[in-house]
Amino acid sequence: METRSTQQEILVMTGTSFSSRQWCEKDESNENQNRLSDKEQLQEALWNGLIREMIPEICERSADGKSLYLREIREAESFIALEMGDLGELSDPYYSIDPHNFGGSQFPN
Repeated sequence: METRSTQQEILVMTGTSFSSRQWCEKDESNENQNRLSDKEQLQEALWNGLIREMIPEICERSADGKSLYLREIREAESFIALEMGDLGELSDPYYSIDPHNFGGSQFPN
């Protein structure tokens, strides 16, 4: 029987009103919050499940209805890329929406 995996990428644009919000820390005892940049605060909030709380309708689910795991966060100049999936295998960059993966591609006319 073939095992199907579900993978999802989400790009969160930085330099926007959404990304520059003050994010509340889940653990109020964390004193590092004041020392983090806006991007670092956003990444921390994303690791803590912000995307599922703020925009649940865009978060995919696995074939059996479970939430996908946030496997990786990559920071770029103008966005933060979230890679989510249900299995341990990495996604194929060919299918990525990350614009940095298109750099060497030749598109037909």
